Amino acid sequence: MAEPENLVAEIETLGAKMVEAEASITKRFIGQKDVVDLVLATLVCGGHGLLIGLPGLGKTRLVETLGTVMGLSEARVQFTPDLMPADILGSEVLETGADGSRAFKFIEGPVFCQLLMADEINRASPRTQSALLQAMQEKSVTIAGQPHPLPTPFHVLATQNPIEQEGTYPLPEAQLDRFLVQIDVEYPERDAERDILVATTGTEDAQSHQVFTAEELMAAQTLVRRMPVGEAVVELILDLVRACRPGEPDAPEIVNRSVGWGPGPRAAQGLMLTVRARALLQGRLAPSAEDVLAMARPVLSHRMALTFAARARGESLAQVIDAVAEQVTRVEAAA
Repeated sequence: MAEPENLVAEIETLGAKMVEAEASITKRFIGQKDVVDLVLATLVCGGHGLLIGLPGLGKTRLVETLGTVMGLSEARVQFTPDLMPADILGSEVLETGADGSRAFKFIEGPVFCQLLMADEINRASPRTQSALLQAMQEKSVTIAGQPHPLPTPFHVLATQNPIEQEGTYPLPEAQLDRFLVQIDVEYPERDAERDILVATTGTEDAQSHQVFTAEELMAAQTLVRRMPVGEAVVELILDLVRACRPGEPDAPEIVNRSVGWGPGPRAAQGLMLTVRARALLQGRLAPSAEDVLAMARPVLSHRMALTFAARARGESLAQVIDAVAEQVTRVEAAA
Protein backbone atom coordinates (compact mmCIF):
# COMPACT_ATOMS: atom_id res chain seq x y z
CA MET A 1 0.00 0.00 0.00
CA ALA A 2 1.32 3.44 -0.97
CA GLU A 3 2.53 5.83 1.67
CA PRO A 4 0.27 8.88 2.24
CA GLU A 5 2.98 11.22 0.90
CA ASN A 6 3.26 9.16 -2.31
CA LEU A 7 -0.54 9.10 -2.69
CA VAL A 8 -0.71 12.89 -2.37
CA ALA A 9 2.01 13.31 -5.00
CA GLU A 10 0.24 10.91 -7.38
CA ILE A 11 -3.10 12.69 -6.94
CA GLU A 12 -1.49 16.08 -7.58
CA THR A 13 0.24 14.77 -10.71
CA LEU A 14 -3.00 13.29 -12.03
CA GLY A 15 -4.85 16.53 -11.30
CA ALA A 16 -2.31 18.47 -13.34
CA LYS A 17 -2.62 16.04 -16.26
CA MET A 18 -6.42 16.33 -16.19
CA VAL A 19 -6.18 20.11 -16.30
CA GLU A 20 -3.83 19.79 -19.28
CA ALA A 21 -6.27 17.41 -20.98
CA GLU A 22 -9.11 19.86 -20.39
CA ALA A 23 -7.09 22.68 -21.97
CA SER A 24 -6.27 20.52 -24.99
CA ILE A 25 -9.92 19.53 -25.52
CA THR A 26 -11.21 23.10 -25.25
CA LYS A 27 -9.01 24.13 -28.17
CA ARG A 28 -11.49 22.33 -30.44
CA PHE A 29 -14.61 22.17 -28.25
CA ILE A 30 -15.04 25.79 -27.25
CA GLY A 31 -17.09 27.37 -24.49
CA GLN A 32 -18.46 24.24 -22.77
CA LYS A 33 -16.14 23.78 -19.79
CA ASP A 34 -18.74 22.02 -17.63
CA VAL A 35 -19.41 19.49 -20.40
CA VAL A 36 -15.69 18.82 -20.86
CA ASP A 37 -15.19 18.37 -17.12
CA LEU A 38 -18.05 15.87 -16.91
CA VAL A 39 -16.72 13.84 -19.84
CA LEU A 40 -13.22 13.79 -18.37
CA ALA A 41 -14.65 12.72 -15.01
CA THR A 42 -16.53 9.91 -16.78
CA LEU A 43 -13.39 8.52 -18.40
CA VAL A 44 -11.16 8.83 -15.36
CA CYS A 45 -13.83 7.00 -13.33
CA GLY A 46 -13.93 4.18 -15.90
CA GLY A 47 -17.57 4.82 -16.85
CA HIS A 48 -19.79 5.57 -19.83
CA GLY A 49 -21.41 8.90 -20.63
CA LEU A 50 -24.72 9.90 -22.25
CA LEU A 51 -24.53 13.23 -24.08
CA ILE A 52 -27.95 14.78 -24.61
CA GLY A 53 -28.47 17.81 -26.81
CA LEU A 54 -29.82 19.08 -30.09
CA PRO A 55 -27.97 18.34 -33.35
CA GLY A 56 -25.13 20.69 -34.23
CA LEU A 57 -23.84 21.44 -30.73
CA GLY A 58 -20.49 19.69 -31.21
CA LYS A 59 -21.11 16.36 -29.49
CA THR A 60 -19.43 14.36 -32.26
CA ARG A 61 -16.50 16.78 -32.37
CA LEU A 62 -16.06 16.42 -28.62
CA VAL A 63 -15.83 12.63 -28.75
CA GLU A 64 -13.39 12.69 -31.66
CA THR A 65 -11.18 15.13 -29.74
CA LEU A 66 -11.32 12.94 -26.64
CA GLY A 67 -9.92 9.99 -28.58
CA THR A 68 -6.89 12.07 -29.52
CA VAL A 69 -6.30 13.64 -26.10
CA MET A 70 -6.77 10.43 -24.11
CA GLY A 71 -4.76 8.26 -26.51
CA LEU A 72 -7.59 5.80 -27.19
CA SER A 73 -8.48 3.88 -30.33
CA GLU A 74 -11.92 5.04 -31.34
CA ALA A 75 -14.82 3.97 -33.50
CA ARG A 76 -18.11 5.61 -34.40
CA VAL A 77 -21.47 3.98 -35.05
CA GLN A 78 -24.31 6.01 -36.51
CA PHE A 79 -27.47 4.53 -35.01
CA THR A 80 -30.39 4.25 -37.43
CA PRO A 81 -33.73 2.42 -37.27
CA ASP A 82 -32.44 -0.43 -39.49
CA LEU A 83 -29.18 -0.98 -37.54
CA MET A 84 -28.85 -4.57 -36.33
CA PRO A 85 -26.96 -5.89 -33.25
CA ALA A 86 -24.44 -7.67 -35.49
CA ASP A 87 -23.57 -4.33 -37.09
CA ILE A 88 -22.20 -3.25 -33.69
CA LEU A 89 -20.90 -6.46 -32.11
CA GLY A 90 -19.69 -8.38 -35.16
CA SER A 91 -20.68 -11.76 -36.55
CA GLU A 92 -19.39 -15.16 -37.60
CA VAL A 93 -18.95 -15.89 -41.30
CA LEU A 94 -18.29 -19.18 -43.03
CA GLU A 95 -14.83 -19.00 -44.57
CA THR A 96 -13.40 -21.39 -47.13
CA GLY A 97 -9.69 -22.13 -46.88
CA ALA A 98 -7.22 -22.68 -49.72
CA ASP A 99 -7.53 -26.44 -49.21
CA GLY A 100 -11.29 -26.31 -49.49
CA SER A 101 -11.94 -26.68 -45.77
CA ARG A 102 -14.63 -24.55 -44.21
CA ALA A 103 -14.68 -22.94 -40.78
CA PHE A 104 -16.48 -20.14 -39.04
CA LYS A 105 -14.46 -16.98 -38.49
CA PHE A 106 -15.47 -14.17 -36.15
CA ILE A 107 -15.37 -10.71 -37.71
CA GLU A 108 -15.13 -8.03 -35.03
CA GLY A 109 -17.61 -5.17 -35.09
CA PRO A 110 -16.87 -1.53 -34.29
CA VAL A 111 -17.47 -2.17 -30.56
CA PHE A 112 -13.95 -3.64 -30.44
CA CYS A 113 -12.26 -0.35 -29.66
CA GLN A 114 -11.35 1.66 -26.57
CA LEU A 115 -13.69 4.62 -27.13
CA LEU A 116 -16.96 3.91 -28.90
CA MET A 117 -19.12 6.78 -30.04
CA ALA A 118 -22.74 5.65 -30.31
CA ASP A 119 -24.12 8.54 -32.32
CA GLU A 120 -27.85 9.28 -31.92
CA ILE A 121 -28.31 6.06 -29.94
CA ASN A 122 -32.03 6.63 -29.46
CA ARG A 123 -32.69 6.43 -33.21
CA ALA A 124 -32.08 2.67 -33.19
CA SER A 125 -34.62 0.06 -32.14
CA PRO A 126 -34.65 -1.14 -28.52
CA ARG A 127 -33.24 -4.50 -29.66
CA THR A 128 -30.15 -2.84 -31.09
CA GLN A 129 -29.78 -0.48 -28.13
CA SER A 130 -29.79 -3.48 -25.82
CA ALA A 131 -26.94 -5.07 -27.78
CA LEU A 132 -24.63 -2.67 -25.98
CA LEU A 133 -25.72 -3.78 -22.50
CA GLN A 134 -23.31 -6.66 -22.05
CA ALA A 135 -20.47 -4.72 -23.64
CA MET A 136 -20.99 -1.73 -21.34
CA GLN A 137 -21.31 -3.76 -18.15
CA GLU A 138 -19.09 -6.80 -18.66
CA LYS A 139 -16.55 -5.37 -21.15
CA SER A 140 -17.09 -8.40 -23.39
CA VAL A 141 -19.61 -9.68 -25.94
CA THR A 142 -20.95 -13.16 -26.62
CA ILE A 143 -21.33 -14.29 -30.23
CA ALA A 144 -22.59 -17.79 -31.05
CA GLY A 145 -22.04 -18.77 -27.43
CA GLN A 146 -18.41 -17.68 -27.37
CA PRO A 147 -17.25 -14.76 -25.20
CA HIS A 148 -15.01 -12.16 -26.80
CA PRO A 149 -13.31 -9.67 -24.43
CA LEU A 150 -13.17 -6.04 -25.50
CA PRO A 151 -10.00 -3.93 -25.49
CA THR A 152 -9.11 -2.12 -22.27
CA PRO A 153 -9.99 0.46 -21.27
CA PHE A 154 -13.44 0.43 -22.87
CA HIS A 155 -15.79 3.42 -22.80
CA VAL A 156 -19.03 4.26 -24.56
CA LEU A 157 -19.95 7.88 -25.13
CA ALA A 158 -23.43 7.95 -26.60
CA THR A 159 -25.17 10.98 -28.04
CA GLN A 160 -28.92 11.33 -27.86
CA ASN A 161 -31.38 13.73 -29.37
CA PRO A 162 -34.19 15.04 -27.15
CA ILE A 163 -36.91 12.40 -27.06
CA GLU A 164 -39.49 14.85 -28.39
CA GLN A 165 -37.89 14.70 -31.84
CA GLU A 166 -39.43 12.39 -34.44
CA GLY A 167 -37.96 8.96 -35.08
CA THR A 168 -36.52 8.37 -31.62
CA TYR A 169 -37.00 5.56 -29.09
CA PRO A 170 -36.58 5.96 -25.33
CA LEU A 171 -33.61 4.07 -23.92
CA PRO A 172 -34.47 1.10 -21.66
CA GLU A 173 -34.09 1.81 -17.95
CA ALA A 174 -31.52 -0.98 -17.61
CA GLN A 175 -29.31 0.61 -20.25
CA LEU A 176 -29.72 4.12 -18.84
CA ASP A 177 -28.45 2.83 -15.50
CA ARG A 178 -25.23 1.66 -17.19
CA PHE A 179 -24.30 5.25 -18.00
CA LEU A 180 -22.28 6.82 -15.22
CA VAL A 181 -23.51 10.34 -15.99
CA GLN A 182 -25.98 12.17 -18.17
CA ILE A 183 -24.35 15.22 -19.75
CA ASP A 184 -26.68 17.93 -21.04
CA VAL A 185 -25.12 19.91 -23.89
CA GLU A 186 -26.78 23.32 -24.08
CA TYR A 187 -26.49 26.19 -26.55
CA PRO A 188 -23.24 28.12 -26.03
CA GLU A 189 -23.13 31.63 -24.59
CA ARG A 190 -22.90 34.50 -27.10
CA ASP A 191 -19.17 35.14 -26.50
CA ALA A 192 -18.42 31.42 -26.77
CA GLU A 193 -20.40 31.17 -30.00
CA ARG A 194 -18.41 34.08 -31.38
CA ASP A 195 -15.18 32.23 -30.55
CA ILE A 196 -16.55 29.13 -32.27
CA LEU A 197 -17.35 31.11 -35.40
CA VAL A 198 -13.87 32.58 -35.60
CA ALA A 199 -12.07 29.31 -34.80
CA THR A 200 -13.99 26.99 -37.13
CA THR A 201 -14.59 29.04 -40.28
CA GLY A 202 -11.00 29.90 -41.13
CA THR A 203 -8.49 28.05 -43.28
CA GLU A 204 -7.05 26.12 -40.33
CA ASP A 205 -8.77 24.18 -37.57
CA ALA A 206 -7.29 24.07 -34.07
CA GLN A 207 -5.63 20.79 -33.17
CA SER A 208 -5.54 19.02 -29.82
CA HIS A 209 -2.54 17.07 -28.57
CA GLN A 210 -2.33 13.77 -26.76
CA VAL A 211 -2.04 14.00 -22.97
CA PHE A 212 -2.80 10.45 -21.76
CA THR A 213 -2.03 6.98 -23.04
CA ALA A 214 -4.42 4.07 -22.54
CA GLU A 215 -2.14 2.68 -19.84
CA GLU A 216 -1.98 6.03 -18.05
CA LEU A 217 -5.76 6.32 -18.15
CA MET A 218 -6.16 2.89 -16.55
CA ALA A 219 -3.63 3.84 -13.87
CA ALA A 220 -5.62 7.05 -13.26
CA GLN A 221 -8.82 5.02 -12.87
CA THR A 222 -7.14 2.94 -10.18
CA LEU A 223 -5.79 6.04 -8.44
CA VAL A 224 -9.22 7.70 -8.34
CA ARG A 225 -10.56 4.71 -6.40
CA ARG A 226 -7.75 5.15 -3.85
CA MET A 227 -8.59 8.80 -3.14
CA PRO A 228 -9.81 9.28 0.43
CA VAL A 229 -13.43 10.27 1.00
CA GLY A 230 -14.49 11.73 4.35
CA GLU A 231 -17.22 10.13 6.41
CA ALA A 232 -19.38 13.25 6.13
CA VAL A 233 -19.26 13.07 2.32
CA VAL A 234 -20.14 9.36 2.35
CA GLU A 235 -23.16 10.05 4.58
CA LEU A 236 -24.25 12.94 2.36
CA ILE A 237 -24.13 10.68 -0.70
CA LEU A 238 -26.26 8.05 1.05
CA ASP A 239 -28.73 10.62 2.37
CA LEU A 240 -29.12 12.23 -1.05
CA VAL A 241 -29.59 9.03 -3.03
CA ARG A 242 -31.97 7.45 -0.52
CA ALA A 243 -34.05 10.63 -0.22
CA CYS A 244 -34.70 10.47 -3.99
CA ARG A 245 -36.57 7.16 -3.62
CA PRO A 246 -40.34 7.43 -3.11
CA GLY A 247 -41.54 5.64 0.00
CA GLU A 248 -38.27 6.01 1.92
CA PRO A 249 -38.71 7.36 5.49
CA ASP A 250 -36.56 10.42 4.74
CA ALA A 251 -37.98 11.11 1.29
CA PRO A 252 -39.40 14.65 1.06
CA GLU A 253 -42.96 15.28 -0.05
CA ILE A 254 -41.95 16.31 -3.58
CA VAL A 255 -40.34 12.88 -4.13
CA ASN A 256 -43.35 10.92 -2.89
CA ARG A 257 -45.65 13.10 -4.95
CA SER A 258 -43.68 13.40 -8.20
CA VAL A 259 -41.20 10.52 -8.59
CA GLY A 260 -42.27 7.19 -10.07
CA TRP A 261 -39.05 5.35 -9.32
CA GLY A 262 -35.78 6.49 -7.85
CA PRO A 263 -32.05 5.72 -8.13
CA GLY A 264 -30.56 2.42 -7.03
CA PRO A 265 -27.22 1.58 -5.39
CA ARG A 266 -25.38 2.11 -8.69
CA ALA A 267 -26.23 5.81 -8.39
CA ALA A 268 -24.48 6.01 -5.01
CA GLN A 269 -21.48 4.23 -6.50
CA GLY A 270 -21.45 6.73 -9.37
CA LEU A 271 -21.54 9.67 -6.99
CA MET A 272 -18.74 8.19 -4.91
CA LEU A 273 -16.51 8.02 -7.98
CA THR A 274 -17.44 11.24 -9.77
CA VAL A 275 -17.02 13.48 -6.72
CA ARG A 276 -13.41 12.31 -6.55
CA ALA A 277 -12.84 13.16 -10.21
CA ARG A 278 -14.39 16.60 -9.74
CA ALA A 279 -12.12 17.27 -6.78
CA LEU A 280 -9.14 16.39 -8.98
CA LEU A 281 -10.21 18.88 -11.64
CA GLN A 282 -10.66 21.50 -8.94
CA GLY A 283 -7.13 20.89 -7.67
CA ARG A 284 -8.14 19.30 -4.36
CA LEU A 285 -6.94 16.09 -2.73
CA ALA A 286 -10.33 14.91 -1.44
CA PRO A 287 -13.98 15.56 -2.36
CA SER A 288 -16.29 17.83 -0.37
CA ALA A 289 -20.03 18.34 0.04
CA GLU A 290 -19.86 20.88 -2.79
CA ASP A 291 -18.75 18.12 -5.16
CA VAL A 292 -21.67 15.90 -4.14
CA LEU A 293 -24.19 18.66 -4.85
CA ALA A 294 -22.53 19.55 -8.17
CA MET A 295 -22.62 15.93 -9.40
CA ALA A 296 -26.14 15.16 -8.17
CA ARG A 297 -27.96 16.09 -11.38
CA PRO A 298 -25.58 14.36 -13.84
CA VAL A 299 -25.50 11.14 -11.83
CA LEU A 300 -29.14 10.93 -10.68
CA SER A 301 -31.34 12.47 -13.37
CA HIS A 302 -31.25 9.52 -15.83
CA ARG A 303 -31.81 7.05 -12.99
CA MET A 304 -35.16 8.53 -11.95
CA ALA A 305 -38.55 8.98 -13.58
CA LEU A 306 -41.36 11.44 -12.96
CA THR A 307 -44.93 10.28 -12.61
CA PHE A 308 -47.37 11.14 -15.37
CA ALA A 309 -49.09 13.65 -13.08
CA ALA A 310 -45.78 15.39 -12.35
CA ARG A 311 -45.01 15.69 -16.06
CA ALA A 312 -48.49 17.08 -16.64
CA ARG A 313 -47.81 19.72 -13.98
CA GLY A 314 -44.66 20.74 -15.83
CA GLU A 315 -42.23 19.57 -13.16
CA SER A 316 -38.72 18.42 -14.03
CA LEU A 317 -36.26 16.01 -12.48
CA ALA A 318 -33.77 18.84 -12.09
CA GLN A 319 -36.24 20.67 -9.83
CA VAL A 320 -36.84 17.52 -7.79
CA ILE A 321 -33.13 16.78 -7.34
CA ASP A 322 -32.40 20.39 -6.37
CA ALA A 323 -35.21 20.32 -3.80
CA VAL A 324 -33.96 17.06 -2.32
CA ALA A 325 -30.37 18.36 -2.20
CA GLU A 326 -31.53 21.52 -0.43
CA GLN A 327 -33.47 19.56 2.19
CA VAL A 328 -30.65 17.05 2.77
CA THR A 329 -28.02 19.78 3.23
CA ARG A 330 -30.36 21.68 5.55
CA VAL A 331 -30.80 18.58 7.71
CA GLU A 332 -27.04 17.93 7.67
CA ALA A 333 -26.34 21.52 8.74
CA ALA A 334 -28.90 21.33 11.56
CA ALA A 335 -27.33 18.11 12.81
